[in-house]
Amino acid sequence: MKNSWAMLLAGALIFSSCGGSQEEASSEISVPVSVMEVNPKSIEKFIVATGTANSASEITIKSETTGDYHLQKNPAAGRSFALGDAVGKDQVIILLRNLEEENNIRIDSKKLHLETSKLDFEKQKSLYDKGGVTLTELKNAERTYIDAQYDYDNALISLSKLRITAPFDGIITVLPYYTPGTRVAAAQTMVQLMNYRNLYLEVNLPGKDMGTVTAGQPVRVMNYSLPDDTLSGQVTSVSPALDPQSRSFRASISVTNPDLLMRPGMFVKAEIIVARHDSSIVIPKDVVLAKQRGKTVFIVQKGAAQERIITTGLENPDEIEVLEGLKKDDRLVIKGFETLRNRSKVKVIR
Repeated sequence: MKNSWAMLLAGALIFSSCGGSQEEASSEISVPVSVMEVNPKSIEKFIVATGTANSASEITIKSETTGDYHLQKNPAAGRSFALGDAVGKDQVIILLRNLEEENNIRIDSKKLHLETSKLDFEKQKSLYDKGGVTLTELKNAERTYIDAQYDYDNALISLSKLRITAPFDGIITVLPYYTPGTRVAAAQTMVQLMNYRNLYLEVNLPGKDMGTVTAGQPVRVMNYSLPDDTLSGQVTSVSPALDPQSRSFRASISVTNPDLLMRPGMFVKAEIIVARHDSSIVIPKDVVLAKQRGKTVFIVQKGAAQERIITTGLENPDEIEVLEGLKKDDRLVIKGFETLRNRSKVKVIR
């Protein structure tokens, strides 16, 4: 019986001894953390807004007169014009043939009348200078010449109605089909053109940002389906008044789209850059802890975590500027900081 108690006591002593060793060992365990070296960089404060991209130039051209429809060839493609084709300013896209209308215009006759009346006016002016004709005769010749110029210009305008031309460089976005030679009535849609090398969008911004957003500020614009393609833009105008119902105000943004990556109608995100600081201490925003004493972060010094109270400046959704509390080359804890306390032992892992 004595031997049994001796064995139990010895076992208890051994267990107690082992437990004490485990507690001592656990108190020395280092917390694994990841760090980054703090280096100066730039930071931008920006306001995010969304809107729909619109082409800067857009027009729907309708027929102004009756004529037989003839779609012209695109010389760049060697075929008739089609949706998506680029056209140049003053390029003829569609011809409407109307022989009766063309005959009534009498373009050649009016051109000839203009030429002869001009010659007659110049002759009368020369004679008047020599005293060969009266002032009335000179003025009658001048009036005939001016009337001939008006007649010819009006004839050109009437003739131009039979030609559907591009008023600016653009892309064909609407081109209704008509059988070649079909008689088309007036006021029918012939073609729609857009120039979306330049885009614009209108965005609504919260009232708290009024006074922060101003014309001329740079903007980054991106489409959600094209996250890697960012375009440059600029705030062009800002409304001076709030919408009384939404308590928001409107701003217009112009966007350069040289490679036509973004298309009209796309839903886009705009980042309006309202402030920028260079050569600042900038850290990830999610490593900052809000405590009663203020905003804090942890750095690593000599194998231990050191808590730092920081003063911050500019910030955006991902980063924040540190004005006081950190310096260049500090080793900032970016992973594993959640459970740290001041002077906790740490083990840096990559």
